[in-house]
Amino acid sequence: MSEKKMTSSRRHHLKSVMLQIAANWIQQEKKDIVAAKEAYMAEHRVRPSLSGDHAALMDTCKKLHALIDKVDEERYDLEAKVNKTDKEIDDLKIKVVDLAGVKKPALKKVRMSADAMLKALLGSKHTVNLDLRANLKQVKKETKEEPAEAVGDWRKNIEEKTDRKKMFESS
Repeated sequence: MSEKKMTSSRRHHLKSVMLQIAANWIQQEKKDIVAAKEAYMAEHRVRPSLSGDHAALMDTCKKLHALIDKVDEERYDLEAKVNKTDKEIDDLKIKVVDLAGVKKPALKKVRMSADAMLKALLGSKHTVNLDLRANLKQVKKETKEEPAEAVGDWRKNIEEKTDRKKMFESS
């Protein structure tokens, strides 16, 4: 199968057509939402009778205020409930992070002399050259020479050890 490439003008034309269709859908959706709101309000709203005396109007106003207070209380309760659940979600997120532990990043090995380290820490204040080997004492190694007699006969050493053993056993 040979697939032909679409020309850029054709692609742009199709894109503009798709955008026009999407814009029409959005406008239609907005109109549907407005119509649904109006239908709901017409169905559930009670039209107050404005004809009558002053007492009837006051009674109607009191009923409306009572309904408004009731709706405000429900809204406040729902907001408090949402805020509480948001706090619980945040706390649970923190617990998850704590349980998982903090992952330490792998550190890179850096070879740095003591001078470079002090210069990095202290900046331009560090001017003293730190040579750790300069202040060390010179020590000559002395080799111990054991006399040849110390090597001696191994049987002699065994006899000396048996004498010691007898000494401890006798006491």
